[in-house]
Amino acid sequence: MHELSLAQSIVDLVEEQRASAAFARVRTIRVIVGQLSSVDPRALEFGFEVVARGTVAEGATLAIDRPPGRAFCTDCEQPVEIATHGDACPICAGHRWKVVGGQELRVVDLEVE
Repeated sequence: MHELSLAQSIVDLVEEQRASAAFARVRTIRVIVGQLSSVDPRALEFGFEVVARGTVAEGATLAIDRPPGRAFCTDCEQPVEIATHGDACPICAGHRWKVVGGQELRVVDLEVE
């Protein structure tokens, strides 16, 4: 489960920010996890709860934004939304497309006290 190591990276980032910004605790961590990122949001939330114990992030809410997968179909030359990497183009049923969004995974901001 690579989500556990991703959750650890989030906690590490929070601890780094704490060292430079000197806050007491984190209330909310906003994260973007694209539909095509191959990250299970529920597993990420569970892993975060585990690795955040005993840290400044303990008890923080992991607010996950889940933007859809976006691609450009080279068959019909149209931008389309896709749910998974193997999907056919919803317009022409082709499979020749280039991903243009929905693979991101990043921390957007922290709400701290």
